[in-house]
Amino acid sequence: MTRAARLLSGLAVLTVVVGAAATPAQAAPTLAAPSANAATTLTPVGGGSGIVFRLQPTPEAPTSLYVCTLTAVGRDRTGKLVALTNAHCFIDSEGNKLVGEEVYLDSSPAGTAFAPAPVDQSRPDLTTGPIGTVTYVSTPNNLLNTGPKGLDFAVILLDETRVAPTSTVGGVTITAVGPPPAAGTRMCKQGHRTGLTCGVRLGTNGIWFTHLVWTWAGDSGAPVVVGQTLVGNAWGFQNSSPILSIIDEMNAIGGVGAGFQIAS
Repeated sequence: MTRAARLLSGLAVLTVVVGAAATPAQAAPTLAAPSANAATTLTPVGGGSGIVFRLQPTPEAPTSLYVCTLTAVGRDRTGKLVALTNAHCFIDSEGNKLVGEEVYLDSSPAGTAFAPAPVDQSRPDLTTGPIGTVTYVSTPNNLLNTGPKGLDFAVILLDETRVAPTSTVGGVTITAVGPPPAAGTRMCKQGHRTGLTCGVRLGTNGIWFTHLVWTWAGDSGAPVVVGQTLVGNAWGFQNSSPILSIIDEMNAIGGVGAGFQIAS
């Protein structure tokens, strides 16, 4: 995918680099259980948290990085803590799915619609360290090309020795999941680039739904909510994938993320 296409998809890139080759889908690294006193040092993470990844040459001194936003944090049927975001965040320019990629939180302040967070100020939260590893990358949306149309989601296995779930990030609180509302219903999103923005549901575009909620590069994956109910993820051109369809696909695939429920 070209840099222009990535920006239009909602993925912000500081510079263009080629990512590592994909590892087998559904690879599930084993993470250590949290220590008894870890609760005092864990970093909160939830739908709307900004993430940084594909850091070159090193996380400590990156000259190239990619940024997106988490859709939600929950537990799968085996109790693993997982996060969701967009698939196109983890597909390189050669089409490789970057399963196994380490993810960091974005330590820069979230922006607003009138003052988007500058991509060149994004930096990984090195105090917390890598918060998890990508275990699955779905078919991306492919809205701008003739490729197969997908729900555009990725699954991240989170490290519970470093992070703990939070239901509230910025102006959005997520306590449940549900279907997209009727046309004309007000909905909002919380993205790291442009913060909290709201608009109305427009209609349906194939497997996706459309709306007038403003998003920009780096908001990819942002939660789209009606009240405190998560109804979808966000990506370019004000399209979203229904969260219930994403959960159904994870259940059908199995592995990390199957049986997903919002974590409190």
